[in-house]
Amino acid sequence: MACEGILLGMGNPLLDISAVVDNDFLNKYDVKLNNAILADEKHLPMYEEMTSKYTVEYIAGGATQNSIRVAQWMLQKPGATSYMGCIGKDKFGEEMKKNAKEAGVNVHYYEHETTPTGTCAVCVLDGERSLIANLSAANCYKSEHLRKPENWALVEKAKYYYIAGFFLTVSPESIQLVAEHAAAKNKVFMMNLSAPFICEFFREVQEKALPYVDYVFGNETEARTFSKVHGWETDNVEEIALKISQWPKASGTHKRITVITQGADPVVVAEDGKVKLYPVITLPKEKLVDTNGAGDAFVGGFLSQLVQEKPIAECVRAGCYGANVIIQRPGCTYPEKPDFQ
Repeated sequence: MACEGILLGMGNPLLDISAVVDNDFLNKYDVKLNNAILADEKHLPMYEEMTSKYTVEYIAGGATQNSIRVAQWMLQKPGATSYMGCIGKDKFGEEMKKNAKEAGVNVHYYEHETTPTGTCAVCVLDGERSLIANLSAANCYKSEHLRKPENWALVEKAKYYYIAGFFLTVSPESIQLVAEHAAAKNKVFMMNLSAPFICEFFREVQEKALPYVDYVFGNETEARTFSKVHGWETDNVEEIALKISQWPKASGTHKRITVITQGADPVVVAEDGKVKLYPVITLPKEKLVDTNGAGDAFVGGFLSQLVQEKPIAECVRAGCYGANVIIQRPGCTYPEKPDFQ
């Protein structure tokens, strides 16, 4: 069984403001489906417009936090997971704390005095989602918070670490501290490519972290962007997954494994110079509610088995189960208990 505090996540805690929108709204704000971006000036009015124009749901989100919550749900052992990130001292922040506590995650938020809790507009159309994140307080995380004894204790206690690529835009220094600790203590450090813009515009910090990463997660679009940015001249996801797994490593204890999801197509796993494909659970189109959180839930399910030292095939199966549950519900939400066998 997974022991207390075995898995630690760090990232951008955001409150998802989710609504089913129309094409006009997407075009007005120049938003593409199946993408994730940071909000510009032009996007700022959209949050207000969404709440006044559509029926919105407020759901605790942020990529890493979603994955940690799903792993926690699958493990059904309170406190098996921990999480750090920055929120504001406001109503949304309180909502986030309550939500995390109910989920059984041990959160150590850095609470910023003056900046509001970050939000993410989740625009849903025909079951597909687009994410526009206004980081606000999430952008204020500092490594000083991580270094405090009560927080560093979570790092010491954990054996597995997961950080979405989005956190590279906020605190690469914190990522490096945890990555180096993991390498020194032979623990497992994992990251996600997270979004095309991370691979394109945060290439330097991503490349600095990559040697420490034992498991790289991502989807097919992100993998292809990574390939393009690095001049690999291939769109073949299996080839790209292999190349990522062969990227030099800081520590030889664990070989790198690359796990790429492709929506309804098989999951690609590259390790030891070989690629394996794992089919996903098919879902009839009419059962699809929205894809928001699907990739996060896949990672959460995967991690729930990995921390129990289950084989990769089982980790992937649990990942597919997690994603399948989440896409049949709005946002990254789940029933009270999992029925994963």
